[in-house]
Amino acid sequence: RPTPGDLRPNPDWTGLPIFDRTGWRRVTFGAFAESVNERVEPADAAEEIYVGLEHLDPENLHIRRRGKGSDVIGTKLRFRKGDIIFGRRRAYQRKLAVAEFDGICSAHAMVVRAKPEEVLPEFLPFLMMSDRFMNRAVEISVGSLSPTINWKTLKNEEFDLPPLEQQRRIAEVLWAVDEVKQSASVQRDDAEILRKTYLLSIFSQLENKYPKKSIRDLGEIQLGRQRAPKYTTGLCSRPYLRVVNVLDGQLNLTDVLEMDFDDRDFARYKLQPRDILVTEGDITSPYNVGRSAVYHGEIADCCFQNTLIRFRAGELLIPDYTHFALQNALYRGIFAAVASTTTVTHLGAERFGTVKIPVPPLDVQQEVCTKLFNLVSLVTLEKEHLKQVDALLKQLIQISFDSN
Repeated sequence: RPTPGDLRPNPDWTGLPIFDRTGWRRVTFGAFAESVNERVEPADAAEEIYVGLEHLDPENLHIRRRGKGSDVIGTKLRFRKGDIIFGRRRAYQRKLAVAEFDGICSAHAMVVRAKPEEVLPEFLPFLMMSDRFMNRAVEISVGSLSPTINWKTLKNEEFDLPPLEQQRRIAEVLWAVDEVKQSASVQRDDAEILRKTYLLSIFSQLENKYPKKSIRDLGEIQLGRQRAPKYTTGLCSRPYLRVVNVLDGQLNLTDVLEMDFDDRDFARYKLQPRDILVTEGDITSPYNVGRSAVYHGEIADCCFQNTLIRFRAGELLIPDYTHFALQNALYRGIFAAVASTTTVTHLGAERFGTVKIPVPPLDVQQEVCTKLFNLVSLVTLEKEHLKQVDALLKQLIQISFDSN
């Protein structure tokens, strides 16, 4: 009997009988699934669970959030345990989940129920998660601002369906991988909670033990350059970062724009490794303003826009420690408290500078950084694990439903 270290994946695993398409038949969607259109008024279901499209996560078969019937108005749809709640409005968002309880849902959803003599209820959700189904759902949606699927159209769409026994075997494999995905998601969330809890705890201790100083007295604060048409000639174009590029603790460099910076402006707005970038404004919530990340020179000759504040730490601060201190201020709502809020929340360079952080000796700062980086690494590992499992699940769905 081989030991675990001797086990190797079957190089031809996609050719195993479970993926054999012999015996599959092309069937209209309405022949194996039905749209349940049981309407209900929230006043008559005030204490029942309500699921809106905002409660569904893209490409996740599980409902993690919910409301109550008393929270909403307008006619809703009733669903039963085992039904599929499919976001028929803006189908490109790929919102689809299996109900684990009875309740009511948004009329912008479609309640789909399997016809068990044709398709197993545990198999149908994965068929609907496939690219073949989702891409077709987008193609048949009508409307420009909020494209929506009509059941009369969807029910006539044709999809390949395997025999019931093969459906059962495929569903067993996919639900097993989904279970691993859910476990990995919980582990990631737990690691993130641990990181935040420890960060808040350690800074609570630091604030009680060491003096606090205003940020403006601890380094250089600089607001970025405003984007304007006169700076988009392309004559001296350089990359720059804006608010969407700064996440909580990391930079997102998938969409970096350029604008003109002449020599004088380039010298003023050029980023240097270990600069800290802080989001100056936010349109979603006051509690999102003040996100920060450390720039490590990821993009050569990079500048920053006025939606960001650059903080360059002085000799009393380690930049990474400063970033963690700013995260503490973010999580405690300190930035939200000092920000100016109208339709958009603005932190502003001056208000940012008034925030105070504890300033322990440099060796203590380094010790704090080491402990927190260990937890950041744990979160990163858990995120990568979840990403790999999610990729495996998508690959299996692709092989099961989208192969010719």
